[in-house]
Amino acid sequence: MLIFLCLCSWSLAGVCGVEVKSVFITEGDSVTLESALAEIQSGDLIMWRFGAKKEILLATYSRKDNKAETVYGSDGRFRDRLQLDSQTGSLTITNSRISDSGLYTVTSINSDIPLNTFNITVYARLPVPVISNSSSVQYCSVVCSVVNVSTVSLSWYKGNSVLSSISVSDLSISLSLPLEIDCLNDFYSCVVNNPISNETTQYNNTGLCQPCPDITLLQKVWIISAAGSLLILAAVVIFCFLIKRKNTKQEVQTHNTEITYADPTFYKKTPRKTRAAETDDVVYVGVARR
Repeated sequence: MLIFLCLCSWSLAGVCGVEVKSVFITEGDSVTLESALAEIQSGDLIMWRFGAKKEILLATYSRKDNKAETVYGSDGRFRDRLQLDSQTGSLTITNSRISDSGLYTVTSINSDIPLNTFNITVYARLPVPVISNSSSVQYCSVVCSVVNVSTVSLSWYKGNSVLSSISVSDLSISLSLPLEIDCLNDFYSCVVNNPISNETTQYNNTGLCQPCPDITLLQKVWIISAAGSLLILAAVVIFCFLIKRKNTKQEVQTHNTEITYADPTFYKKTPRKTRAAETDDVVYVGVARR
């Protein structure tokens, strides 16, 4: 499979101010590095070099007097795996290896600065995770394992949720990640991934853990009765709470009743005059007998 530069490209602090383009590929894939030239002109000389100090000459291409010549470097790691485009000067690396990771620079005799600079990272091809069991009870433990991996994460998923995860950046290491699972028929999966790819194995409960026991009719009746009792208990508690709250509210209202006191007004009582006192003069009249 041919992987082009469009996979990933971003800027770094390049050599002599040139943009460094990052490329990520999987081991065994092919990648084409563009020279940035539409066509090589007559008299031009294109050179591809590898390494932080451009110490390894990979290939050169020259066109002079209608004669083209391609010369590949003698470094053994790229032997028979390089192809140079005679029109544009682009370089293709086939059957990539982990050791191919590093800086690649293309220069032209007609330019004072590099035409292009690439930073390639080659990741190992991921193995398929293997799931095995370590017990056989209602709550059993299963283990997901991968071997000979580097710069990866190993994770357990329940649906789309991550349950546990472990990461490593060492080379050629084996990873194992246990998980305790109950007898419920949930969907579990183990995923190993690096920045550009992943491999997944679905968990199959058959033969690894004991299946969930069937619920008998008596158990169903017990469960329903227990649920009903809980509902009745909850209703009683709520009723008692409401009654207590009502009584408390009434007591608070009684204590908060306002009493209004009125100031008394006293009036002076006038003594009554007797009838005899009302007459100042008394006239006596004589009575004649016959």
